Amino acid sequence: MANHKSSLKRIRQEEKRRLHNRYYAKTMRNAVRKLRATSDKAAAVEMYPLVQKTLDKLAKRNIIHKNKAANLKSKLAKHIAKLG
Repeated sequence: MANHKSSLKRIRQEEKRRLHNRYYAKTMRNAVRKLRATSDKAAAVEMYPLVQKTLDKLAKRNIIHKNKAANLKSKLAKHIAKLG
């Protein structure tokens, strides 16, 4: 265990940040899962901008990598295009 006040504070901050990042990453994964599960094109087209916005925000804040966000957006766009 750390002895310095600054390192104890750092541990508290990192734990808080870790939980915050986990929450938003999990929320993003659920949104992507929900969009992939949708078979209705109109609903998928309506959901896509919200998911895209979430991915961009997480990439901007370094919760996920920017290339991961780009890959997910690309795959979701392809999925929507395939829907009949």
